[in-house]
Amino acid sequence: MDQRDVASGPPIPEELRRLMAEIGPKWGSNVGGHVKLMLDHFTEVLKDAPTDGVSITRDVVYGSHPRQSFDVFQPAGAAGKRPALIFVHGGAFVEGHRNRTLAIYSNVLMYFARHGIVGVNVGYRLADDTPYPGATQDIAAVVAWVKAHATDLGIDEDRIFLMGHSAGCAHVATYAYDARFRPDEGNLLRGLILVSGRVRADVLAENPNAKKVEAYYQTTDAALLDDYSPVSHVDAGSVPTLVAWAEYENPLIDVYSAELVHRLAVAKRRSPPVVWLQGHNHTSIIGHFNTADERLGQAIRRFICEH
Repeated sequence: MDQRDVASGPPIPEELRRLMAEIGPKWGSNVGGHVKLMLDHFTEVLKDAPTDGVSITRDVVYGSHPRQSFDVFQPAGAAGKRPALIFVHGGAFVEGHRNRTLAIYSNVLMYFARHGIVGVNVGYRLADDTPYPGATQDIAAVVAWVKAHATDLGIDEDRIFLMGHSAGCAHVATYAYDARFRPDEGNLLRGLILVSGRVRADVLAENPNAKKVEAYYQTTDAALLDDYSPVSHVDAGSVPTLVAWAEYENPLIDVYSAELVHRLAVAKRRSPPVVWLQGHNHTSIIGHFNTADERLGQAIRRFICEH
């Protein structure tokens, strides 16, 4: 990555901070409504976010389904090989889009590309088109595509990082941890970043998205759901991982993120890097990328630099 000066993004307005503080403690009472509220507000903030120094190639096709395409964000005028960050959005398994709004989720890849990291914003098939493990198979196809085209994109093929948010974490972590989805040539990743991840599959009454989990995994059997859960496949050889979650989360997301940290620490005999983002919620933790709040962005960039 280059060390050029990069302009800061717009500040998060105080009135938005106050709104986040107000709805945070009651986030789980209206997840859908609160998600939409945050998407609307952060889309407005990101209208003033910098986009300088980045070239974008949109709608690169990797499969026959309309959702099987991605956008590539490259540092303009970049020379030499750079790390790549492949990002996979959430949406509770049954909804969502890589361009959820005009600004989200492209803000994530824009931020990292502005800091010298090639970004890939991935679309994938949802539960209504293909149940488990279809989305993970899509992720595997994109990782293989990026590795195969690394030279053309100015990417260091040995420094490919995978990042997910929410249900996207279920798909990327299944690919990264579960040996049943590992390529024949071995793990193609240098690192994994999981943000507010649904890393355990459950259909508990506490989970407001339980029916959506069932729609993707096609079962309510606890033993099967445990086997399908990424946390069940962590071992000493698991890819280096950074785990982040917000102070105010969708019900059980924080519990399962903490479980993953514990399992990784026990398996590797050392805790993975962890970011607990105070004041943020399940949506703002991803919507704030490319604003002036860089706590999580800096932690991820440091993780990438160290690997």
